[in-house]
Amino acid sequence: MELFNLLLLAVIQGITEFLPISSSGHLILLPYLTGQPDQGQVIDVAVHVGTLGAVILYFHKDVALALGGLGRVIRGRIDTPGAFLALCLIVATIPVVIAGLLIKLAGVEEMLRSMALIGWTMLIFGILLWWIDTRAPRTRKAPQWTLKHALVMGSWQVIALLPGTSRSGITITGARALGYDRPDAARLAMLMSIPTIAASGVLLGGEVILNADLAIARDGAIAAAFAFVSALAALAVMMRLARSISFTPYVIYRVVLGIILLGIAYS
Repeated sequence: MELFNLLLLAVIQGITEFLPISSSGHLILLPYLTGQPDQGQVIDVAVHVGTLGAVILYFHKDVALALGGLGRVIRGRIDTPGAFLALCLIVATIPVVIAGLLIKLAGVEEMLRSMALIGWTMLIFGILLWWIDTRAPRTRKAPQWTLKHALVMGSWQVIALLPGTSRSGITITGARALGYDRPDAARLAMLMSIPTIAASGVLLGGEVILNADLAIARDGAIAAAFAFVSALAALAVMMRLARSISFTPYVIYRVVLGIILLGIAYS
């Protein structure tokens, strides 16, 4: 794969993975817009690995806390903040793992990669984010996260299996609906991305490793590195903006792009 295309893919993935504008939707759309062949699962997995590294680094304190409590969860002892955070993240990840496995077993992934579907999900879930964000209270903070809320947000996350929805966008929507303020809604959504991205990487990684050759592995490493850098920058910007502005600018982008895509799809 040409270096420019690799860099373009990596930057798009890095920027859009954590902004509520859908990374998978942009990655699926790129071949339509550039005329290049689909990048394939190897590169998709590689750029997701890069963004996973970025979110782990950015939230390293929370990650260390959860990892420190994971052993206690395994032993059935939920008696520390770290153990409770780890349990909440596990609970939040279960719905999307089950749904993802069902979709893979049903073999309908390709049916979901359509421009019309991406246009509708961009539009509908963008408007939903705006509607909830402008009306929901902002009274809860991340330390008030409960197992029930983790399960509810995990159920919202299942919707992100539809390309164009945005995993971060739909989990932020769910958190805002529960009354979490904007920075903490974003923080919980980002923490939930860690086991979710890791699970999807494991799901696809086995077959990718079996089928990849040296050239593809090299391309994947390059893409992962640039996705890591761009994702880290995007995370820093989004978390800073979440403290001072609403999610409306992202919604406007989604609505405009959604309308354009629907126009192309139905023309």
